[in-house]
Amino acid sequence: MSGTLRKQDASPVADGEFAFTWADFHTIAQIVHAESGIVLADSKANLVYSRLAKRLRKIGLRSFRDYCEIVQREDGADERQVMIAAMTTNVTRFFRETHHFSLLEKIVLPPLLDRAKKGDRVRLWSSACSSGEEPYSLALTILGLMPDAGKHDILILASDLDPNMLARAETGIYSAAQVEPIPADLRRKWISAAKAEGAMSFEVTPPVRELVRFRELNLLDPWPMRGRFDVIFCRNVMIYFDDETQNGIWTRFAKVLEPDGVLCIGHSERIPASMPFELVAQTSYRLAGGGAR
Repeated sequence: MSGTLRKQDASPVADGEFAFTWADFHTIAQIVHAESGIVLADSKANLVYSRLAKRLRKIGLRSFRDYCEIVQREDGADERQVMIAAMTTNVTRFFRETHHFSLLEKIVLPPLLDRAKKGDRVRLWSSACSSGEEPYSLALTILGLMPDAGKHDILILASDLDPNMLARAETGIYSAAQVEPIPADLRRKWISAAKAEGAMSFEVTPPVRELVRFRELNLLDPWPMRGRFDVIFCRNVMIYFDDETQNGIWTRFAKVLEPDGVLCIGHSERIPASMPFELVAQTSYRLAGGGAR
């Protein structure tokens, strides 16, 4: 795809295999924002084309106008979901941003696990879990401190809006390159060779899987969870949202975080000073004032 971007609705965004006008782009951007909160600026037009062109090819369409007609229909919910999933970047890896896991291991988890031994519940939430590396990293960190964690009331909720990513995550199967960032001692104990055809692959073992529950959830929708969380990971998600949407989600996190709980966010994200959080470590926050509401 090449050419100069022009923003008049009737004009083409650029030359390409499929006709794609600014009107098409703005229609897609409006739907994506309404359904997911993701903001697509005009500068993302080429990205939208490249990510959706293969979809148009697969379902036999000739133009983005035809595609817009499908996603605007009342019965187009499934295709809207496919479109939104295509707009997100599922970049993740085991133990990404290691400072968060160091904080958990050394400071946050020990008292929580002590309470779990006495019968208390411990809940963690990976709120945009993608293909599963983040929640499994949380589970591995817990097991490194408490190998019998599965015998206690400890659970990690792993949610994402993309059902395809969730299905991949639930398999717990990864390539050799994907499991490489897992600390060697944890990898030896909790990761095993997978019974899969083709290239060598590995899978997380049952004790790891049993700590995680995968659920489909759009952060803009109502949250069905009733209890609060001791740890929430929401990393590299807010960068897709406008300020109003971000502030709404920060406020909702504050309502479901335990008074002494920890919220971990992405390295390029910041929580506004107007939100009820205080920084306690690198990109890690607690409720301000010990959770007073």
